[in-house]
Amino acid sequence: MSATAGQTPSQTVGPFFAYALTPRQYGYEFTELFGAELAQPHTPGEPILITGRVLDGQGAAIGDALLEISHADSIGHRPTTRAEVQASGFRGFGRMGTGTLPGHAFAFRTVKPGRTPDGQAPHVDVILTMRGLLNHLFTRIYFDDELQANGADPVLGSVPLERRQTLLARRQVLAGAVVYQFDLHMQGEAETVFFDV
Repeated sequence: MSATAGQTPSQTVGPFFAYALTPRQYGYEFTELFGAELAQPHTPGEPILITGRVLDGQGAAIGDALLEISHADSIGHRPTTRAEVQASGFRGFGRMGTGTLPGHAFAFRTVKPGRTPDGQAPHVDVILTMRGLLNHLFTRIYFDDELQANGADPVLGSVPLERRQTLLARRQVLAGAVVYQFDLHMQGEAETVFFDV
C-alpha cells in the first residue's frame, strides 16, 4: 500500500458522498435519484422551507456535509409506491450537500408533515454524513409551533428536557414563505441530540 494513499469511504463517511449522491448540485452531469425538493407545487399541505447549517465545535459552518431527510406528508402518511408519489407530488425523501449554498447552508423545499398514525408529533428524520465521522448520525427535526403534539411525542419525551430545544426548528415567515430554521451543532453546549439507532 502506498504511503501517499488518501482516505477511502471505508475510513470516513465524508466528503465523498456529497459529490457522489448529489452530483447535479455540485455541477456534474450525472443523474441523481433525489434532491432537495420533496414536494411539488400541487402537493397537498403547507409548503415550507427547512434551512440551516451544520456547525463544528467552534461554530463554523461545515461545507462538505450531506443531509438526507425523510418525513410523512401533511396527513401523516409516508408514500410507499411510485403511484402515490406521482399522484401527490410528494416524495418523502430528500438529499442535499452543504457545499454550494452561501454560508454552507442546506435548504429543503417540502410540505409540513402531519402527526403519524402512531401518535408521533410532526417531525423530520435526518441522517448526517460528513468528514471525520466513521458512521453517519441520526437525529430529528421537530417544529417549535407544535407544542401540544411535541409534548406527547414518545421519542422527544425520551430526550432530557434541557436538551430538547436542540431538536426544534424555529418558524419564521420571510417574504410570505414559511421557513423553519434548524442548525445542527456537532459539539459544544448547543450540541444537537443524536440518536443511537
